[in-house]
Amino acid sequence: MRTNFYCLSLCAMLFALCGSTEAQQPKKVARIGYLSSIEPARESTRSEAIRLALRELGYIEGQNITIEYRYGELKRDRASELATELVRLNVDIIVVSGGGNWVRAAKNATKTIPIVMVGTGPDPIEAGLVASLARPGGNVTGVTLLNRELGGKRLELLKEAVPKLARVAVLYDPTDLRAAREVVEVLPITVRALGLTVQPSEVEAAEGLQRVFAALNKERPDGLYVHPSGPRMFANGKRIAEFALRNRLPSMYVNRDLVDAGGLISYGADLIDSYRRAATYVDRILKGAKPANLPIEQPTKFELVINLKTTKAAGAGGQSDSVKRKW
Repeated sequence: MRTNFYCLSLCAMLFALCGSTEAQQPKKVARIGYLSSIEPARESTRSEAIRLALRELGYIEGQNITIEYRYGELKRDRASELATELVRLNVDIIVVSGGGNWVRAAKNATKTIPIVMVGTGPDPIEAGLVASLARPGGNVTGVTLLNRELGGKRLELLKEAVPKLARVAVLYDPTDLRAAREVVEVLPITVRALGLTVQPSEVEAAEGLQRVFAALNKERPDGLYVHPSGPRMFANGKRIAEFALRNRLPSMYVNRDLVDAGGLISYGADLIDSYRRAATYVDRILKGAKPANLPIEQPTKFELVINLKTTKAAGAGGQSDSVKRKW
C-alpha cells in the first residue's frame, strides 16, 4: 500500500514537472518575408501599415514575429534573386508588395510557402497567378488592386474636373502588356462615350522621356493621363508630374504620391487599406488557414485626391460644383 502511495506521488510530481516545463517552452516566433519591388523609403508607409495592423492582431515584431525585408529598388531582374533568398531563410509567409512579376518570382521560388500578394494591379487570374478569385488554389492569395479596370473611371474624373477637355495624351510603357492592353482595349470605350480624342505617347526608355515632353509641348493636349504600369513609368512619375505642373497641363495618376509632387488628380484603390487587409491574411495563415482556400479580395475603398494648388495653376475648372462635391 505504501509502495503504491509513493508511486502515485512520484507520478504526480513528474506530471506536474512536465506540465511546468511545457508551459515554460517559448512560443514559436513566426518569420515573415517582405518582398518589395521599390526602395525602402517609398515602401515605408505601406510596410508600416501592415506592421501596425499585425500589431493590432497581436503580432509584435521582435516578440512573436520577425520580418525579413527585401527591396528590389525598381530592378525587376532582382525579383527572382530576392525571392529565393527569402525561401532560403525558411520564412513562414512571403508578403509580396509589387506587380505580377514579383509575385510570379516568389511563386517560382516556392510551391509550399504561403504567398500573400498586395499592391498588385493586374488581374491575377489572367496573369496566371491563381486559379480563381474565390478559390485561388496553390500557395498564392491576398489583395488585388485591379488598376486596369479603373482606367475609364479616371478619364471620366479628369473630364469632370476639366470640362473643356477634348484631347488627352496617354503616357504609357509599350513594353508593358497591361498598359498596352488598356490603351488599345479599355480606354477607347470611355473615350467614345466622353467625346474625347486620345494621343498615345510611348515612353520607351527613361532617356526618351525628354523627347516625349518636347512632343507634348508641341501638340499641346488638354490633359494628361499617366498609366502607372511598368517600372519606367513608376520610376519617372515625379518627373512627369513636375513637367505637367510647369506646363499647366491637368494630369491624372493612380496614387497620391504624384499629386503631392504637383499632379492634379489621382484615383485608385486606397493603398493603406489594402495593405492593412493583407495583414489579416498573414494572421489567418499563421493560425492554420491554407492560401488555396482564402478568397482574393478586391478593393472596397477608393481614394480620390485633388491638388487644389495645382487646380488653380492649371485652371482646371475649380468653380465646378460637381467637382467640389467629389473633393
